[in-house]
Order: sequence, then structure tokens, then C-alpha cells
Amino acid sequence: MPYFYLKMALKNGFRHRLRATLTITGIVIAILAFGLLRTIVNAWYAGADAASESRLVTRNSISLVFTLPISYKEKIRQVDGIKGLSWANWFGGVYIDERNFFPQFAVDAASYMPLYPEYQFDEAEHKAFLLDKRGAAVGRKLATRYGWKVGDTVPLKGTIFPGTYQFVVRAIFDGKTKNTDTNVFFFHWQLLNDRMEQLYPGRANRIGVFIIGLSDPAGAAQVSQTIDREFRNSLAETLTETEKAFQLGFVAMTEAIVVAIEIVAYVVILIIMAVMANTMAMAARERTAEYATLKALGFAPGVVGRLIFIESMLLAAIGGAIGIALTFPVARAFGSALDNLFPIFNISQQTIMLQVLSAAVVGLAAAVIPAIRSSRVRIVEGLRNIG
Repeated sequence: MPYFYLKMALKNGFRHRLRATLTITGIVIAILAFGLLRTIVNAWYAGADAASESRLVTRNSISLVFTLPISYKEKIRQVDGIKGLSWANWFGGVYIDERNFFPQFAVDAASYMPLYPEYQFDEAEHKAFLLDKRGAAVGRKLATRYGWKVGDTVPLKGTIFPGTYQFVVRAIFDGKTKNTDTNVFFFHWQLLNDRMEQLYPGRANRIGVFIIGLSDPAGAAQVSQTIDREFRNSLAETLTETEKAFQLGFVAMTEAIVVAIEIVAYVVILIIMAVMANTMAMAARERTAEYATLKALGFAPGVVGRLIFIESMLLAAIGGAIGIALTFPVARAFGSALDNLFPIFNISQQTIMLQVLSAAVVGLAAAVIPAIRSSRVRIVEGLRNIG
């Protein structure tokens, strides 16, 4: 019996080849678009998803625009539950052209890198980076994009910190996993601070954020409260939060865009569901006489309904499979073209599962009404359509 259903579904589904081809093409485009839009949403949250539970971020409680004095580090170190402390400044420089955007951070490399074991260094290059005050450590993806090699000089024109800075690439690091962001540029905080002391003494010895490594992630709330309480009523009060909460703060600024993309993704599925339902309704109406004949020969109404369901699922499965298969190369090309905006652009297992589920729902939903109507067709009325 399964062979009978499959054989009939194949014959009926491709009886009108042009219509079947156009329907499958529509499903392919819908599933592909759905997968890409879901991947964009995931890329938006990639930073938060990759955040470590064992790290806290302390910043100025008013805004990231305002800095904190480096002298806070001594008091923070004394808080119980801390095993590592470092600091960083967002640099925001321009490489040749403003279109060449990538994240740049001035960090205290000796204390910063141990807090980020996901950055994998060659030992000799790492040592060279630590010893060279003008040295820079560059992520693999960023180095590949601009063709940088170890020993190359990279000029950055400061926008927040005026002046042109010449850095020498001393290390190119890889990510521990495919979700590690290697589209990032690090250099020594001390170099930046020395420049500020010479040119703008009032801006020296200030940092953007403290990065705190926890002995036990379960103590994050207690450590955060202790740090913020320590600097309460000071000239620069602090706000300490988990790294994930810190990253989600950036996502929240553009949450409306993310929600809009998610809505569009599901609207695409609804549209193709309506198109598919129309296709199945037309096909079932054209075969009213055939279904009446089957019932006259003794086939149960359920057989007629199952024939329509299987035909619909077959078309949806073919379109869904092609759409999912095309998602990988298209996403790869999309991610390469926009890797400055989306440094991590990977198709998740959840996205693939949602694509499969969407194709199945489209196939099932499109067949419901045609199947019910066809299974209820009266033999006499159906046979009147012959000829």
C-alpha cells in the first residue's frame, strides 16, 4: 500500500510539470529565505551566545561613553571570588577608509589574554606580541580579509583618540571554536595611555571597561554587588554585569530590527503556505471525477485524502530539501560579503530544524482542505464531471 500511495503521488504531483516546478521553486526560495533570515538573527546574538559565564564586565554606570580611573583596579582585586582582572578601551580607529570597519581594543595584553582562552595563539607569536609595545594581535578572519601577515605595519587613524598610530602585526590568532570571533584587533593599552599622557593628560590613566575573571561563575551576582557597592557615591560609579548581559545590552539597542527580521521570516513561510494550498486545491478540483471513480471502485474516503496529503508532502519535501541544501553555500557567500558586520555567520542546528519543520507544516497545511473536500465528494456528482 505505501508503494501505491508513493507511485500515485509522483504521478499526480508531476502531471502538470510546469505547475509542479513553479510550486517547488517557490518553496525552495521560501525555505532558503527563511534560513538566511534566521541565520542573520542568530548572528545578531552571536556575541551574547559566545559570552563566558566566568567573566564579568565593569563599566561606568552612566554610559560606556564615560570612562573609569585605572586606579579602581586595586580595590577590585581585593574582592573575594576574583581570579583575574584586566581592562580595555574601545579604540574606534580608521584603517585607510571608514568603510573598513572592524573592532579594535587597547588591552593590557599580559592580563587580558589569559581571561580569553578561546583565542588560540602560536606561543612564539604571543611572546613577540607581549614584548613589542607597538605590536598588535590580529584575529585570523581579519588578517585574511586584509591580507596581513606577521611583521606587516598597520596604520590606524584615531577618531576617539586623535593621531595616527602605526602598529606591527606580531601575532595572528585563531578561534577555539567556529563561533569564536576572530574579526578583532588588539594592541597594548600602555601605548595608548603613554600617548594620552603626552598630548591629553586629563584623558590618561582611564579605561573603558574592566574584565573580571571569576573563581566560581555561581558567585557572579555577589561579586557584582560588592564591586558596585565599593564605588557607590564616587565620582565614577560602576555597573558590573555578566559578559552575556553586557553583550545583550548592545543587541537591545537594535531589538526592533531583529524583531522585524524574525517577523518577515515567518511571513515568508505563511505566503508560500497560501500558494501551496492554492496549488493543491486546483489539483484536487481537477481530479474530482477520478476521486469519484476510486470511491466507486471501493476505495475508502480516507484513501483519497491520503493521496492528496502525500502528494502535498512530496512537493514540500523536494522543495524543502533543495532549499536547505542551498542555504549553506548562499549563507557562506553572504557571510563572506558582510563579515565586517557579522563576524560569526553560521547556520545553527536549530535553524535547519526550523526549516524542516516549516516545509512539513507547509505540506500538511496546504493539503487539509483539499483532502477533506475530495474525501467527501459524492460519487454521482463526481462522475458527472467526466467528459
